Amino acid sequence: MTTTDQMDITADDLVSLVTKYNPKTNETLIRAAYDYGRAMHEGQKRHSGEPYFSHPVAVAAILTEQQLDDATIITALLHDTIEDTKASYMEVAELFGDEVAMLVDGVTKLTNLQLNSTETKQAENFRKLFMAMSKDLRVILVKLSDRLHNMRTIKAMRPEKQAQKARETMDIFAPLAGRMGMQWMREELEDLAFRVLNPEGRASIIRRFINLQRETGDVIQRITGDMRLELDKAGVEADVFGRAKKPYSIWRKMQEKEQTFSRLSDIYGFRILTRSEEDCYRALGAIHQRWRAVPGRFKDYISQPKSNGYRSIHTTVSGRDGKRVEVQIRTSQMHDVAETGVAAHWSYRDGVRSQNPFAVDPAKWITQLSEQFDAEEDHEDFLEAVKLEMYSDQVFCFTPKGEVVKLPRGATPIDFAFAIHTRIGIACVGAKVDHMRVPLWTRLKNGQNVEIITAEGQSPQATWLDIATTGKARSAIRRALRDQDRARFVKLGRELARSAFEHVGRKATDKALATAARHLRFENREDLLARLGSAEITGREVLQAVYPDLTPKPGEKVDAHRAVIGLDAGQSFERAFCCQPLPGERIVGITFRGRGVVVHAIDCDRLSAYEDQLDRWLDLRWHEGSHPAVYGATLDVTLNNDSGTLGRICTLIGETSANISDLQFIDRKPDFYRLLIYVELRDVAHLHSLMLTLEAESDVAEISRYRNMSHGGVETPA
Repeated sequence: MTTTDQMDITADDLVSLVTKYNPKTNETLIRAAYDYGRAMHEGQKRHSGEPYFSHPVAVAAILTEQQLDDATIITALLHDTIEDTKASYMEVAELFGDEVAMLVDGVTKLTNLQLNSTETKQAENFRKLFMAMSKDLRVILVKLSDRLHNMRTIKAMRPEKQAQKARETMDIFAPLAGRMGMQWMREELEDLAFRVLNPEGRASIIRRFINLQRETGDVIQRITGDMRLELDKAGVEADVFGRAKKPYSIWRKMQEKEQTFSRLSDIYGFRILTRSEEDCYRALGAIHQRWRAVPGRFKDYISQPKSNGYRSIHTTVSGRDGKRVEVQIRTSQMHDVAETGVAAHWSYRDGVRSQNPFAVDPAKWITQLSEQFDAEEDHEDFLEAVKLEMYSDQVFCFTPKGEVVKLPRGATPIDFAFAIHTRIGIACVGAKVDHMRVPLWTRLKNGQNVEIITAEGQSPQATWLDIATTGKARSAIRRALRDQDRARFVKLGRELARSAFEHVGRKATDKALATAARHLRFENREDLLARLGSAEITGREVLQAVYPDLTPKPGEKVDAHRAVIGLDAGQSFERAFCCQPLPGERIVGITFRGRGVVVHAIDCDRLSAYEDQLDRWLDLRWHEGSHPAVYGATLDVTLNNDSGTLGRICTLIGETSANISDLQFIDRKPDFYRLLIYVELRDVAHLHSLMLTLEAESDVAEISRYRNMSHGGVETPA
């Protein structure tokens, strides 16, 4: 995709862009819409000071890159008129037709949805989002292009507004674009949001790429040439393209795999476009014959297409010097759908709809997507299902009868069982994968045959919630557990509510709880307590529903001495030095007589010493909000032994607003030395940002977080 984004696009320019792919376009109507939109926005300015109408025109230009129909282009020109000018629905309908008026109205309603609000409100708005999409998917195509142009020009906004829009883009619009098959848009939205949310991390990855290219030369050109040579030998006519992956894609892999940049192998991607489907498989054979295929990294989306029409063969091979490279193989028609996804349904060529055999009927696609969420009973389950569906890739498994079951990547036999039928899932006692008995937590892979073993009288276990990944399975498990343990959860929820209210000097009276239940949209007080006891909502949410001014909000400063929630009134806490838990990490407390509570990270090895003393355990969590940089953490750093290295590293740490409280040298060698650096931080995000900054430095050979499990002491909160 190109990135047409001129600020002075005239009506002639826009008509020219449309006629390139649709010579039969209604030029008169597009010019009329251009003139009407410009007149309606006359005098309005963007944050940058430019005329506001430059934005709708740029959005329309982005949509021409996707070769969309006249109605969508005109909607882009008018998409803010009903919302921000004196224009009315009736006037737009009279001038440009009911179809355009309906689309403009749909975009206006999407603009008014606060998708980044609280979870309950967010779930309702996601429902409205899917309702708008179900009426006409072109509404979301305009909205995505609108968001793309706003992200391209986001620097004119205030920093806090930039952060809000970037987070909303990363959480909602980028995954939605990906779910619709518009990978180019997803990648650009992610990268633009990444630039705002983590500029240091992005710059670090770009610097590493520059260094890598300096050391290895143009790897992409060499591998592309090798692939073309192998395809020519096999008699396969095809085009080969290579590229480095986007900074955000690499950063996400680094987080998921917990690897440094230097240890990532598959940072390059290559695409082979063939003339026919048969040539796709011939090209695959040529590639595998020349390079070694990496086990477990092969996917055939041609024989098993994604629901948005995506078709391609994916494989990863070991290329030059043992470096892994990802290869995608598909035909040109498949590539058109891969680029534009569901939007390919409206694409025009030479004045007529392009008859791409792989384009998905958007009505069927959105109906299938909506049906998955219609069965969800409550807001949280619906929201979880939406996000899981948008974010996840898919695996395809088979029932013993050969029927295909589509599941998100990372799904388990539990998810498979509930995907077949809720009754099967509830009665599940075991599973066989490829005829071999496996644990229920086994991660399923493409092409596996799965058989579910059931038994009468079986009921879901609480541990299944940690095993299941799909919204449908988790929702059904929670409902079953609620029915089994409602009385116990109500009792536990009452105790949690008492503790949360006492923490701010209030009492969890029946009236207060009833008020919270009404505000959080639960049927009654008992339903609220059951959800609280089953950990589906938090005590903080209940407290905030009644006393919003008594709970720290994101961005507010949190007192370090009152940073932990879940303590009894007057109970003090200390941080364990062994694991040095930071705000943002999951924590538990161990009570000590005369000493209060020692707070550990949930994964601290020293907790095993208290496994037989569960009465001393407390379920704790950190207050939300902005914490002061007073929480100690230890970094294990290996540096090159050069003049001035340590001074530069200390300066870098100071520039990230972290404070060094101590240094301890562990090992000295002629060419390097290893030391422990004790730093004071705000939270775990601050730690990750600092480590990413240091990791990008060429003088840093290795860096990791150090935890001393032999240390039994504590560290005070401030």
